[in-house]
Formats: sequence, structure tokens, C-alpha cells
Amino acid sequence: MTEKRPAKVDMEKIVSLCRRRGFIFPSSEIYGGLQSCWDYGPLGVELKRNVKEAWWRANVQERDDIAGFDASILMHPRVWEASGHLEGFNDPMVDCKNCHLRYRADELESDRCPACGGELTEPRQFNLMFRTFMGPVEDDASVVYLRPETAQGMFVNFQNVLNTTRKRLPFGIAQIGKAFRNEITTGNFIFRSREFEQMEIEFFVRPGTDEKWFDYWLDERLNWYARLGINKEHLRPREHGKEELSHYSRRTVDINYLFPMGWAELEGIANRGDFDLTQHARFSGKDLSYFDEETKEHIVPYVIEPSAGVDRPVLAFLCDAYDEEQDKDEIRVVLRFHPSLAPYKAAILPLSRREPLVKMANDVYAGLRRCWMVSYDDAQSIGRRYRRQDEIGTPFCITIDFQSLEDNQVTIRERDSMNQIRIPIAELQKSLAAKLSGEDILVLPEGGQVWKVEREG
Repeated sequence: MTEKRPAKVDMEKIVSLCRRRGFIFPSSEIYGGLQSCWDYGPLGVELKRNVKEAWWRANVQERDDIAGFDASILMHPRVWEASGHLEGFNDPMVDCKNCHLRYRADELESDRCPACGGELTEPRQFNLMFRTFMGPVEDDASVVYLRPETAQGMFVNFQNVLNTTRKRLPFGIAQIGKAFRNEITTGNFIFRSREFEQMEIEFFVRPGTDEKWFDYWLDERLNWYARLGINKEHLRPREHGKEELSHYSRRTVDINYLFPMGWAELEGIANRGDFDLTQHARFSGKDLSYFDEETKEHIVPYVIEPSAGVDRPVLAFLCDAYDEEQDKDEIRVVLRFHPSLAPYKAAILPLSRREPLVKMANDVYAGLRRCWMVSYDDAQSIGRRYRRQDEIGTPFCITIDFQSLEDNQVTIRERDSMNQIRIPIAELQKSLAAKLSGEDILVLPEGGQVWKVEREG
């Protein structure tokens, strides 16, 4: 946990960039902010949406064995009694008798306050669920909870999904949605907050095949991050010891990522056994078994659960994309996002604000934004605009210059290599689609030419 990232990737730089460029802001900032709550700005909301879409595409759209779902945030209180959250969803909490700061006891390295060295109280259990009331009367009969995870909505709808999709084992249910935990301590930017989003799969399998499917999903999730640009050396699995396992878990492995503050959990893969379906069947009195047509028997499936947040992967993708390099007399800051994650896929840069160029640039802009999120940037010098787009991770810059008025061609500059080609506007959409899919920048469409090569290969 103490191993750190290279000095050029530190949390202060990431937070500063996110705020300066419109990725992430403190919530309710004009009122002094609200601790551990964050607002995603114009670029941040696109990055976050792209992460969710990449996850959904890989796990629902491109598979035929997983169905999508979206459960209500508010659920019957008995759900949380059956799941064990009312009784067991606790963290040990201590208070400093001197400065009154509050900490999770299991995260402290000594029995003294880290802030002032004061004496700490004895640990006591603190339930992490947010409690509220449904209806006009605030009494015990109207108590409900903001869900601390999305998983339970999928378990209680097991039969609904099974009956309407007619899936056969093994099959899964996937959901992206908000969850809320009244964390004792928060910090490290968006790494731990009280309101967050989750991307979860509940994958139902025959008992006896659960270990095989556990290993499959561990590999699948590690590979997903790598395919989207995370350095494999910054990922590693961490097996939970027996004393760490949750009450429902037969096995859990965390996918840890090397954040600026050290190794920490990015995603968890858990073998939940048949705990959840058995519990909800017992508490609700409803049958949550699966009828196996081959054996003509009812079985309660085991569940493999790959569970990730949205915010932690967003932070990981930001950290892994962040780069600094010497460029002449300046330091060039670049976010080397995978094209599918980049908030803007391209930026349209007219060389001048004179009318003929502006009209042509706006026509190009209007044509491309029907296909992708693209930016229009006409402020300051072309060099400064390139740097600005590099810093927000835009893969390609498209420059319209005065020669474009004569030859109907534009220049495309690639973010990572800074190589440039010049191609006909008529080929722009097709060529940009190919480049975003991985085609080398120096592969030219008909009528194109290499304009400038900064880096070979």
C-alpha cells in the first residue's frame, strides 16, 4: 500500500487539472462545498459517460448471456434485513478525545490521533446506510434506506428477469446506478465518497462451476482495463484472506490499481455462493430457484459478482492517461486517453476568425458532431490551442486554414505523436472514424498527404 507512482503523476496535479479544465468540481462550491461530494463538469460528465458506455458495451451489448437492469434506489426495508446490511454493514469508528476528529479504527496505524496525537475512544460499530423516511410521517413504519449497493435490486428481481428473458444458466444481470454510503472517513479526491455510481454484474452459475467462472471473470475484468489503456503493471489482483471475507463470500479478489497514494481497490470479484437468493427466498416467502430442464430439478444458482464503481475507474483512467514531456522550452501536459474514453474525439480549429474560414470550420464542425462529441476552439494561437486539447485528451485536432478555401482540405494532427496529415474534407468523416478505431495517423485516404512528421513509428 505504500508504493507510490512516479512523481509526475500526483493527486494534486490531477485535482488541479480536473478543476481547471472542467472535469470535476467540489459540490456546492459557492456555499463552501459539501465534504466528499463532487460535481462532474462538461468534460468530466463525458469521460464518465464514456466509461459507463464502454463497460455496458463489453458486458451487455457484445454478449448474449447478460441482460441489463435498472432497479429503484429506494427498496423495501426487508431487503436490507435479508441481505444482512441492517445488522452487519458496519465499520469500527473511533473519535479523538482532544480534537474530536473521527476515524475508521481499522485504517489507523497506532492508537493515537493522526492529526494531534490525542487519545482515541474505544471502537464502536457505525452503520453506513443512509436512513430516510417515505411519506409525510417520520416514524419507524416509514423508514427506508438509500441503497448502499445496486446488487440487491438484481437479486430480488431474479425471477422477473429469468421469466422475461428465458435465459439459461449461466447468465447474468448487469446494472449501473447510484449507491450511497455514510463513510466515516473520505478522501483522495473521488476515490472514496458518500454518493457514487456502481457498475455491477450478478452472474448466476450452477454450483460446482463457480470457481471456473470466478477465474473467468477475474481475467475478463483485468483485460477490460488493459484494453482501455491502463498499464498492466499498474494492476494486480489481491486475494482476500479468510478473516477479511464478507459474511456472504466464499472467495473475493480485489483488482488493485497503483493510484498516486499507493495500491488500492479498483474493483472486486466475489463468489457470493447461494447466500443472496436463499436469504431473499426465506424472508419473502417467494421461490427464487432455477428449474434445470436437463436434470428436471430446482437449484439455487451460485453468484459470481464483478463489482466496480464508476468514479474509481474514472480516477484510474485519468491517472494512467496523465503524462508530461519536454517539448522545446515547455512542459507538454497530455492526457493519453484511449479514443473511446476521450471526452472529445476531435477539435475543430479555424486558423483565423475571418468569415470565410469560420463558415467552413462551422460546416465541418456541424458535420462531425452528428457522429461524435467534438469541440470548436478558435481562441488564442494555434500552438496554445493544440496544448489545450492535449491537456484534455482530445485525440485529433483538425485545422482549417486559408489554403483550405482553395483545395477543400484540412490538416489532422494526432495528439500522441503530433504527426500531421492533410486530407480532403470529403474524406474527413470516414478517415477520422478509422483513426479513432486504431488506424495509424500516416495511413492516408485518397487525395491525402503526409504534412508533418514529429515522430517515426
